[in-house]
Amino acid sequence: MIIYNLTMHVDHSIHYEWLQWQKEEHIPAIMATKQFTEYRFFHLLDQDETEGITYVTQFVAPSADHYKRFLEEFAPVLRSKTKDKWDNRLVVFRTVMEVIH
Repeated sequence: MIIYNLTMHVDHSIHYEWLQWQKEEHIPAIMATKQFTEYRFFHLLDQDETEGITYVTQFVAPSADHYKRFLEEFAPVLRSKTKDKWDNRLVVFRTVMEVIH
């Protein structure tokens, strides 16, 4: 199982609009790719929020092949839309993890 982890630092000026977009448009668009079986959306606590608020979204892919397909077929368009909409008011760090039992 693969976890695609997005850590996002959101500028205060777009926070509420971005949060609504994330929940109503962006996360549903990622899930609509059918490459992930579930997701979790977090507000990161105990952070300095002077310059913005930090969120984490974790998407669960059943296999590395699902994650790879997402990267190749869907991620470029989704990332472009995100950049076009929010530009430099949003910073995203992407990591990938494998679940070890």
